[in-house]
Amino acid sequence: MIKLFVRIIRDRNFILILAVILGLSIGDWAEHIKSYTFYILAIVMLFSTTGLSTKALFPLKKMIQPLLLGSVLNYFVFGSVIISLAYFLMPTPELFLGFVVIAATPPGLAVIPFSHILEGDINYGIVGVLGAFISSIFLAPIIVGLLSNLDGGIDSGMLFMNMIKLVLLPMILSRLLLWKPIKPTVEKVRGKVVDWGFALLIFTAVGLNRHVFFSNFDILFLVALVLFLSIFGLGWVYEKITTMLGVDKKIAMTQNLLLTIKSSGFAVVTALTLFGKEAAIPSAVMAIFVLLYLLYLSFRMEFRKTRIKSR
Repeated sequence: MIKLFVRIIRDRNFILILAVILGLSIGDWAEHIKSYTFYILAIVMLFSTTGLSTKALFPLKKMIQPLLLGSVLNYFVFGSVIISLAYFLMPTPELFLGFVVIAATPPGLAVIPFSHILEGDINYGIVGVLGAFISSIFLAPIIVGLLSNLDGGIDSGMLFMNMIKLVLLPMILSRLLLWKPIKPTVEKVRGKVVDWGFALLIFTAVGLNRHVFFSNFDILFLVALVLFLSIFGLGWVYEKITTMLGVDKKIAMTQNLLLTIKSSGFAVVTALTLFGKEAAIPSAVMAIFVLLYLLYLSFRMEFRKTRIKSR
């Protein structure tokens, strides 16, 4: 019984669902955490980027395509779809800017483990995520800077410095955590630090906006609609295109993840920092949709395997 309980509280999906539930029930505490979200994300990024192996970049000739495609899928394809939908459907500038932040956010690191779980190409995933992370340092300030002009604009230089602090520095410092004497300990605690760190960020975003979840159902519906079409809808369309083009199934699966999976915690902190708590609503809801999409892909794969065995 104790082992089962421990296994449940260590489960990434359970932790995320718990964060949402606690945000809705005791969300007043989120005000106390709000000031520390930037530092929480920095720690999460430091530990999570230890999973990005620079060795996967070699031989460089083979890796150029996934390196570039990771950025194209994550920012240009996904970004164009979600920004277009949000522009026409969002009732307030803050909510629209929340989706702009999502478009500018790097992919979630869940792309890498789920490339393995969903029988994709892990090396392709590592290189694609790494390419998108590096691109985010330059692309995020440009995307947010250009589109936030609809609301008076922001200081792109400040966002660029934040990207340096939250992406480049953690990636560099994470190499120190791979030092042989401490590497086993880091690998042992990495999952817990990342999962609970992201849970704190999601709890904060949900808690700060809990009134919306209980009363403004029209806003929630529109936000959910944009996210459903951008994640489930776009993922389905991309699957059909890659099947028609005869793309290798393993690579196609990883490309699908690079296209649809964004870092919810990163989006939450950036939206809160730049545009306030209302802008963080789309990021908080996105965390739920990303989880549902990954579960959907996992269950669908198991169902297909079971059906093949029963024939």
